[in-house]
This record gives sequence, structure tokens and C-alpha cells, in this order.
Amino acid sequence: MTDTLTDATALVTGASSGIGAATVEELASRGADVVLSARREGRLEELAAEVEDEHGVETVVHPTDVTDAAAVEALVEATVERFGGLDVVVNNAGLGREETTIEDLDLDAYRQMMDVNCDGMFYVARAAMAHLKESEGNLIFLGSMSGQYPRPASPVYAATKWWTRGLALSVQANAGPEGVGVTTINPTEVRTEFGDEDGESVADALGPDEAAEPADVARAIAFAAAQEAPNVVQELDLYRRDKFEGW
Repeated sequence: MTDTLTDATALVTGASSGIGAATVEELASRGADVVLSARREGRLEELAAEVEDEHGVETVVHPTDVTDAAAVEALVEATVERFGGLDVVVNNAGLGREETTIEDLDLDAYRQMMDVNCDGMFYVARAAMAHLKESEGNLIFLGSMSGQYPRPASPVYAATKWWTRGLALSVQANAGPEGVGVTTINPTEVRTEFGDEDGESVADALGPDEAAEPADVARAIAFAAAQEAPNVVQELDLYRRDKFEGW
């Protein structure tokens, strides 16, 4: 482990809000230059300016739709061209849609979750891998408790997170011999904007004593980002201490 990320280059997807925005702040506070990617360019620009002013690091804003493989390739190549390499990738972009039973789930909602939460994760990992092998860097996936236990209220979202964990564990097995560290961060509920596009967010539904804050998860991500070869924490579960009360 190292206590600093000075001179490291980090790429964060889903960086415009929630866990992604908190991660940008946390990595920058530890000295990393950060490339911010999401779809909301205005919010990315605001956050990048705040981070540069506060921490004196360099930032680049690169709006990207992670479901577009060519756009993801361009994002990674622009990062490497600007900074000369890539040390940390935080594969964070994801979404959930309202679910009931699988027979009633809207097919557009199903497709959107699969496109972002599975294809997007794959495209980012694929585009970054050669550069992470060169730097012996760290690839971090945002997983979930939903990818560890059955989730009757959200079976498709949960399935995408099981998929994420399976991909991450297998990529570690594949890329580990070349020095790449792959870690999945599995939080329980986090107070973010995350939720159905037209419905209540987690931040609206849960109070501070009922869920983690984005900064809590960002610190776990920063821990993973600072790992040095040859060891790696393959999964880091971030649960409230009272999570299983009453189970």
C-alpha cells in the first residue's frame, strides 16, 4: 500500500454525481490527476474546477456514453495521450430502473440496465487493460451487495451486479499475472441520486443513519486505488454494522 496517489492518473466513469463525484474528490485529495467521465458535461466541468482549485491537481473532462464501445476507446486513448499513461480506472457508471416481477419488467428498462451495467463495464475494462498492464495499475469495479444475495425486488439489477463480480474476479485471474490489480467494491445502500429515473432516489428514501454516504464508498475505492503489486484485495464489502439486524 501507498499513502499517496501523487503522479498517478485516474479515470472515473459516472463521475458527475454520487459515488463517482465523491471518488473524484477523494482521489484528487490524495494527489491523483483525474479524468472525469459521464454524460452531464456541465456538472463534470463544475466538479473539475472545484477539484483543481482545492487540490492543485490536473483534471480533464471527457463526456462519454459507456454503452458506446468506440466512445469508450476514445476516452481511454485521450486519457493516455494527455497524461502519458493510466494507473487507476474506477468502473463506476451504472443505473437501476424500477422492477417488479420479471414478467412485468419493461423491456426497455431491462435493456438499459444490461447495456450500462454489463456492456459498459466490459467496454471500459477492455479499453483500459493494455495500459493498466503497462503501469501495473488497479481496475476497480463498483459492485453491490445486490450482487451477493438474492434481491426479490430487483432481480435484473441484481443480476447485473452478479455479472460485474464474475467479470472482475475472472479478469483478475486473467490479468493478475501481468501485474494488474482488480477489486470490486460491494456497498449496501448509499445515499445518492441513484434510483429510477422518474422515482425516488436513495438519498430521498433513506436518512443518514440508514445508509452510507458517497464519501464512505469513495474512501474504500481510494484504498483499492493505492494498492501495489504483488497483492490485491479482490473484493471489499462495505456494510453498515447493523445491516443484518433482524435477518
